[in-house]
Amino acid sequence: MGVQAWTFVFVGLSFALYIGVAVWSRAKTTSEFYIAGGGIPPIANGMATAADWMSAASFISMAGAISFLGYDGSVYLMGWTGGYVLLALLLAPYLRKFGKFTVPDFVGDRYASRTARVVAVLCALFVSFTYVAGQMQGVGIVLSRFLEVDASTGVMIGMGIVFFYAVLGGMKGITWTQVAQYCVLICAYLVPAIFLSIMIAGNPVPQFGFGGSGADGAPLLQRLDGLHRELGFASYLDGSKGMLDVLCITAALMVGTAGLPHVIVRFYTVPRVRDARRSAGWALAFIALLYTTAPAIAVFARTNLLDTVSGKAYADMPEWFNKWEKTGLLAWQDHNADGLIQYVGPSAPVANELSVKSDIMVLANPEIAGLPDWVVALVAAGALAAALSTAAGLLLVVSTSISHDLLKRTIWPKISERGELIAARIAAGAAVVVAGWFGIHPPGFVAEVVAFAFGFAASSFFPVILLGIFSLRMNKQGAIAGMLSGLGFTASYVWWFKFAHPELSNPEHWWFGVSPEGIGALGMLLNFAVALVVSRLTPPPPLAVQQLVAEIRVPRGSGPAHEISA
Repeated sequence: MGVQAWTFVFVGLSFALYIGVAVWSRAKTTSEFYIAGGGIPPIANGMATAADWMSAASFISMAGAISFLGYDGSVYLMGWTGGYVLLALLLAPYLRKFGKFTVPDFVGDRYASRTARVVAVLCALFVSFTYVAGQMQGVGIVLSRFLEVDASTGVMIGMGIVFFYAVLGGMKGITWTQVAQYCVLICAYLVPAIFLSIMIAGNPVPQFGFGGSGADGAPLLQRLDGLHRELGFASYLDGSKGMLDVLCITAALMVGTAGLPHVIVRFYTVPRVRDARRSAGWALAFIALLYTTAPAIAVFARTNLLDTVSGKAYADMPEWFNKWEKTGLLAWQDHNADGLIQYVGPSAPVANELSVKSDIMVLANPEIAGLPDWVVALVAAGALAAALSTAAGLLLVVSTSISHDLLKRTIWPKISERGELIAARIAAGAAVVVAGWFGIHPPGFVAEVVAFAFGFAASSFFPVILLGIFSLRMNKQGAIAGMLSGLGFTASYVWWFKFAHPELSNPEHWWFGVSPEGIGALGMLLNFAVALVVSRLTPPPPLAVQQLVAEIRVPRGSGPAHEISA
């Protein structure tokens, strides 16, 4: 069988598995729809959390970004992984003890304010739709290549699958579906990595293989760095980003991880408070399997690409080259009419004739290396699992924010449980349609779009949640002002440099040399500053709220919290 036939087999079987799990575990109550009834074991929740969080950006785009950026790409590894340490230590157990359905639910009750709840809902929608745009874009990329349909059709196929198990199963169905999706995506990521590590470095462990030597005995990373320099690209081992920008991007990704509403809600699905921390530990272990492999995939992919195409005749290119050309993600223009592919960097004396989007590197890597067709198809199924698992989690955030936080807790408190469940499913269906539109009209490449979402989460949710747990004095006025100022500043900065004036998007024009991907860190600091100042200039929260905050921080079994006096 060829690649397309194998793809139909793997993708068809995986989709059947997801739908079957969704039917088996469909939600029957609002508790099951929102938080899976609070009965998910920690190890299963850790696996589901890993799948929920390891999106198309992790599977498709992160290794691709590292393969092109080299050392500069390490910010994604450090930031996205480090965020789980913050989440496990600072937020997860306390939020689970609070026991609400959503982040806006926490904000609304902690600050005793409907306005704060509505502002939190708006922030959740903004973050979620930005994030889901990257996921649906990833679905379109995979299906456009491997099923040989256009990207828009690929997005619509993905919409149909997500619609079915997100609307039917709710959090309960999504959780068990994500367990299955994690198994698919991690196998799809590790299998080609092991193949390539054996072929290129003679070591079956990719994490060791990419740091070893190639067939010629030279260290693989030094050989790749030499190829880069010879072709006019920047050094692969030296970073070009400024120190402040690296710190800001890493910080934005870390605190953005800790503030993502679709990740936080996962810790409400476990039975006990201690299980929330255990879930975070399991999730970090499952995530590490992919994240420690990503640099190896990046190095193998970049080396294979340079060896395969640079200076070679276009007429001799293998079939994969022509098929990726049809997607528009790879393009060749023969400037000097010699029939050869001049793939060179900006400092080379000749014009670059090849354009390669970083998002295709992981997907094309097995084909470039000549791996078996079934491995190529397995990677496609894994990429779809990564994109769809995160898309489902994000769409559930949108659904619960609208049906529970806006409808039940704000507009129509007397709505029945059945009516609320129907509203949640209608909201999920509408969110799928909006997500599909963003997938067809994406604002950037996958990792970039996801980085923006993390910046928005960092600048809006992280400060208000952290202060809500650890500051008795923090009040609703401070929370509202902090969220609006942090998110408003970050979104305005991204819009100005990426959409309104993209010609100015370079370190010379950025504030303090901080890129739009890292501006969320400054937005977070602004949020903290505004929230703390406003809260000190306005009345303290009610005594009942202060007592609630004190109770959240007391471990179970240690006795009641100290009484708070006026």
